[in-house]
Amino acid sequence: MKTWNFKVNSNVQEIIKKLDSSFGSVDGFVFNIDKNKNESVTFKVCKRGLYAFYLMFVNKIIVNGKILKTDTENETNIEISFAQYFLWKLIIFTHIFLGLGFLIVLFSGIGSSAYMLIPAGLFLVIGIVLSIAVQKKFERDIQEYKTLISEILEL
Repeated sequence: MKTWNFKVNSNVQEIIKKLDSSFGSVDGFVFNIDKNKNESVTFKVCKRGLYAFYLMFVNKIIVNGKILKTDTENETNIEISFAQYFLWKLIIFTHIFLGLGFLIVLFSGIGSSAYMLIPAGLFLVIGIVLSIAVQKKFERDIQEYKTLISEILEL
């Protein structure tokens, strides 16, 4: 999870209006706002998938944000965290653990077939390649969201 903190020279209500008008009207995003009692507002942004198989490819990142009012009247702190979608982490760890499990069975002598080395290697390679590809995509998505939010809030 990566965090991004910055200050905006606007009040909380203006920021909420800008974010809601930008993300709320776009069909591809889900934008939820939760107003707390302690002068802070939390929001969550993620891309919406229309089909079940499409959800995995679109929803690779979830943006959680908190808007905090400061002592200065026309200044607001914004704290945004970027998290990777849980399903991607599950897929990567499943492939790696399956590959390691096959290798442990093979080297412990329980499974004596040399053909078990092929699926073990495939699972490990797929897990590692997916991990690298998803991490690169995660970094690109963070930059895209930072650019988008910066343009919306006019930083």
